[in-house]
Amino acid sequence: MQRVLIIVGVIVLAVGIAWPWIVKLGLGRLPGDIRVEREGFGFFFPITTCIVISVVLTIVLWLFRK
Repeated sequence: MQRVLIIVGVIVLAVGIAWPWIVKLGLGRLPGDIRVEREGFGFFFPITTCIVISVVLTIVLWLFRK
């Protein structure tokens, strides 16, 4: 359990440091991401971005498992 928490912490740290470059990739602005903006109200649900991140993480974890 300790090893898993350390790995998750390192991944979160790496994403935090790389965030300026990640934003430039367009994540969060993909077709299929739901964005509703009205006066006094805003809703954003990045469903396509979540799917892309899930697929990438699944592949990476599958490769580490081998």
